[in-house]
Amino acid sequence: MVSGCEKRKIKKKDEEFVKTQRGALDKFVQRRNTTSVNPSVDPSDHLNDSDRLDDIVNEPHDDVSNPSNIGNLNIDEQLIPPFDIYDPRNWNNLDNKTRDLLIEKGPKRELDLEYPIDENTKRHFAYKHYFRKLCNGEIDDRRWLVYSKHVDKVYCFCCKLFTSHGNSSLLANEGLRDWKHINDRLKNHEKSEEHMSNMRTWNELKVRFQNNLTIDKEFQKEIAKEKIRWRQVLCRIIAVVKCLSKRNLAFKGSNEKLYQDSNGNFLGMIEMIAEFDLIMQDHIRRIQTQDIYHHYLGHNIQNELISLLAFKVRFSITSVIKEAKYFSVILDCTPYVSHQEQMSIIIRCVNMSSEKIKIEEYFLEFLKVDDTSGLGLFNELQNVLKSLDLDIGNVRGQGYDNGYNMKGKHQGVQKRLLEINSKALFMPCACHSLNLVVSDMAHSCLKAISFFGIVQRIYTIFSSSTKRWNVFLKHISCFTVKNLSNTKWESRIKSIKAIRYQAPQLSSTKLLMQFRNL
Repeated sequence: MVSGCEKRKIKKKDEEFVKTQRGALDKFVQRRNTTSVNPSVDPSDHLNDSDRLDDIVNEPHDDVSNPSNIGNLNIDEQLIPPFDIYDPRNWNNLDNKTRDLLIEKGPKRELDLEYPIDENTKRHFAYKHYFRKLCNGEIDDRRWLVYSKHVDKVYCFCCKLFTSHGNSSLLANEGLRDWKHINDRLKNHEKSEEHMSNMRTWNELKVRFQNNLTIDKEFQKEIAKEKIRWRQVLCRIIAVVKCLSKRNLAFKGSNEKLYQDSNGNFLGMIEMIAEFDLIMQDHIRRIQTQDIYHHYLGHNIQNELISLLAFKVRFSITSVIKEAKYFSVILDCTPYVSHQEQMSIIIRCVNMSSEKIKIEEYFLEFLKVDDTSGLGLFNELQNVLKSLDLDIGNVRGQGYDNGYNMKGKHQGVQKRLLEINSKALFMPCACHSLNLVVSDMAHSCLKAISFFGIVQRIYTIFSSSTKRWNVFLKHISCFTVKNLSNTKWESRIKSIKAIRYQAPQLSSTKLLMQFRNL
């Protein structure tokens, strides 16, 4: 019998493992901005299209106590940093499945990586250390050498995975950072007997995986089938997320259970797909019969996929902006329904990614703003451009409304940006300017004030009673009277149009007679 203390230890260990796997879905969706060099991996393993799924394993993600209950964890608003299996600092306690995946894929390298300088020796790791020059003049690739940018250390790929705990080599344990003597240390390590033994083990396992000649041959076939099935299921889930996101529809409902009322648009579309698709039918059957525990239909997976798609869209937009180099910034602030100030950011540039060159505007995001002063808004703008890796020196235009915090010539956003970049020409919003001119002009004219007052009274008379409105509709066939807009004067033309083209009908005898009887 297991004691209560042991049960708590097992539960705590399982919870810690689940936490380490949160965000693990990221490593199965590769992005085009990731560049890696791996001589031992076939080029077809890298992505050439926009979004293609890599190996999918049934890792735990949503902690679901009931398989029919879709998602019980709190919604994560931001994307959780993934567990990087290609970082050697995470290879101390790997399970067999993850180690087999690393052996099959091999180590990965990043090009154009800036290596930090050691403050003591004033040296750093260099890309040339990945290669060695032989006695005959040939260049040999040290494909076993792996660099971790998070801890600024190098490791031996095969020794880190296959070595025993008794090995005293830093390359096989905590990593090497002795950049002054790194050449000698690497030469001594690759000549050691244990390293050569581990290299043989790595190469033999890799060949066995490629030829499907491992001891667990049948088990590997089942894993391959399971990968294909999960890839197909995940592709359908991503398609539903894209469909709902494009149409700005809500995902969740009042409950998160399959085949129940008010379970939301996401599960509703999953149920609809299952009516015609055998793969989704089988997936739902496994959930209902409790054959699988992690189903990837919870709201955490939905939020993670939305974050991944949003990152991809933003990356595409920033690629277009960087290709154009020069761009303009458009900002506007408005109160949100939650009574908080939010700022919208739009970038205007020349799109040269297609054959037809054209000027386009790209909406980037909404930002919650606490400080609405010129300094506060300017700091928010700087932070956004920095996070998008856009140079503020390439700004050639800025457009805002006529608020003092925006256009102020001493403390406004446009003035602060001009102090940094004198080429960022400021142009006030033409629509805001026209609206202010028309508004001031109308308020300075007594005839205009009287005219719009009559227009508003006509609307009030008819709209204040449902009976009057029905009488009005019987005599009017085209335009109905509209309420005046207090903010946008351009929309007042709709209010005037009904009176301009239907004045005889509005003043007809029949309409007035029926109106008096009410």
